[in-house]
Amino acid sequence: MNKFAWAACALILSAHAPALAQTAPAQTAPAGQTALPAADRGLFTAQDLFGMEVASDAQISPDGSRIAYVRQTADIMTDQMRPTIWLIDVKTGQHSPLVASAGSHRQPRWSPDGTRLSYISNAEGGAPQLFVRWMASGESVRVTNLPNTPSSISWSPNGEQLAYSVLVPGDKPKIGSPLAKPEGAKWAPPLEIIDTVSYRSDGQGYLKPGFRHVFVVGAQGGGARQLTHGDFNHGGGLSWSADSRTLYLSANRRPDWQREAADSEVFALDVQTGGLTALTSRAGPDNQPVASPDGRRIAYLGYDDKRMGYHNTRLYVMDADGANSRVLTANLDRSVKSPVWSRDGRSVYVAYDDQGRTKVARVSLDGVVTPLIEDLTGDDFGRPYTGGDFTVADDGAIAFTRGTPTRPADVHVLKGGRSTQLTRLNADFLSARRLGEVRRIQVASSHDQRAVESWLTLPADYVEGQRYPLVLEIHGGPFAAYGPHFATDNQLFAAAGYAVLSVNPRGSTSYGDEFANLIHHNYPSNDYDDLISSVDAVIAQGVADPNRLFVTGGSGGGVLTSWIVGKTDRFKAAVVQKPVIDWASFVLTADNPAFFARYWFGEFPWENPEAYWRRSPLSLVGNVKTPTMVVVGDEDYRTPVSESEQYYTALQLRGVPTALVKIPGVGHSLAVRPSQNAARMNAMIEWFERYKDGAPATPAR
Repeated sequence: MNKFAWAACALILSAHAPALAQTAPAQTAPAGQTALPAADRGLFTAQDLFGMEVASDAQISPDGSRIAYVRQTADIMTDQMRPTIWLIDVKTGQHSPLVASAGSHRQPRWSPDGTRLSYISNAEGGAPQLFVRWMASGESVRVTNLPNTPSSISWSPNGEQLAYSVLVPGDKPKIGSPLAKPEGAKWAPPLEIIDTVSYRSDGQGYLKPGFRHVFVVGAQGGGARQLTHGDFNHGGGLSWSADSRTLYLSANRRPDWQREAADSEVFALDVQTGGLTALTSRAGPDNQPVASPDGRRIAYLGYDDKRMGYHNTRLYVMDADGANSRVLTANLDRSVKSPVWSRDGRSVYVAYDDQGRTKVARVSLDGVVTPLIEDLTGDDFGRPYTGGDFTVADDGAIAFTRGTPTRPADVHVLKGGRSTQLTRLNADFLSARRLGEVRRIQVASSHDQRAVESWLTLPADYVEGQRYPLVLEIHGGPFAAYGPHFATDNQLFAAAGYAVLSVNPRGSTSYGDEFANLIHHNYPSNDYDDLISSVDAVIAQGVADPNRLFVTGGSGGGVLTSWIVGKTDRFKAAVVQKPVIDWASFVLTADNPAFFARYWFGEFPWENPEAYWRRSPLSLVGNVKTPTMVVVGDEDYRTPVSESEQYYTALQLRGVPTALVKIPGVGHSLAVRPSQNAARMNAMIEWFERYKDGAPATPAR
């Protein structure tokens, strides 16, 4: 195993097992048994994570002639994915770098006339700033100089101004008065005072005091003007009226907004006076407003809040003054996102997930949904999650990102009813690798015979009729979905000789509101039956070896992995990644405390502690015999580190073979740095290899 990769993880190892091996097993394993891959065999390896590229944020110009997109490339010297901006000529397919100097460059956005492109870049050091590039001359100008990074960039229709939202720093809370420090004295840091409900956020750490506000700045630079004020956060997507006099945004300006976080409204903001007018008022989130080209209507997203674990997000349209609001996707039992008006104002384009696939559809003003594109793919290629981007030109041409089970996302365009692939970022690199084939599987759950869909990644050297070790890999969320998408985790397992099963159990999105809410106030529960039924189906098909079963998953998948090993000893080894182990401790330490207890339980832990305990994997830890490794980022504020640590400690006290893997400098997303991702996967494969014959004979306590 690569020593550089190993150095990226801090491993706290079980006293009951020797240190994890730092060299790969020999490549002479019998057929059907696992072996870590070697590059000279043409298999996908952990080192190959540094060869990956992926396309995202494909922005088509208003006239449909060009597409600017973000190209992310793994940089082995900086150990991170580096985004640059590239340009494609749609007619010729010519492909060239646009903003690719040192630094990070992202969020390209065309001006209404297509002569300029705004983007966010840290090319000049410090916090990333807003730049504008003149396409004819190739010259760029920085138009902001802010202590924090702007977001939600939006061009005014007249092309004269740019709107954005940014954190405006506030004063730190104070309690009491610190002593006066003598000159030259070296004292301890001052007290840290926190007085907000949510005070930290995964990926951001402990939140800086302040609020997000909306600004406008001239498209050629100059002083910016703050338009919103008060102790509220504003943003949620910014859209201009046709006359460039009004901005539409969303905000939660309730007095109790900290405890009722899911109740934003759509507002009209007068650009001249700063006056705010609420256009919606129902209980539930209303956001992502988009004004029609003629300025008469506003499309937006939202739902009536019923305090369910999951709600379908629907598309609405209302008059520009907030009157005559109506839902357009009432008959589409899916959540929609990314609304874009057609140029003629007669329909709205949206994306939605359907049975593990992301689609783009056109929705008419009378609610007719016409699917146009399927199999969009996002830029998260670690695991096979749904996702993807699209934009629409004035002539109806659509730029979008699409991949396959064996390729990450590339840029495509749909024009005149014909879809064309414009990039092939990984064609040369991955064509030299033997990858695992991906097959769709559907089974009936043993609990209630409901159809459960999954995708099986076969070993790279799969031979029909042979049985192979199987990894059940469970998605997080739990309200999320896997699909037939390229996934480096799965391909690394496949290269090591494993089949990988990616299941969408009840609770998964893209199968309708009712299917997702089967776990409402009941998670984990019969999703266990869905997962086990899917495993049994792969065994019945003759692919999986029933004596070589392994299980892993992250976040919600970590919950279910720890739940599974508490209920069955069928799996030889497990890796629990960033789990929730005790729901009571989780809802009071996670980064969104106003949501989790209220929506996932309906009661606080002190009101019904028995309900929290019944659903906590910690309640089953006395049953666990499966060797179980625990993995977490040491800056995880979504499923806090303490959840992983208490599970590890419980397993240690019981004498169950275990190890705690803490990934330095990483939050809830474990795949931020390629070297750490490689180390994590190598450690998981080594753990499964070590316990391929099960736990040692020493009984657990």
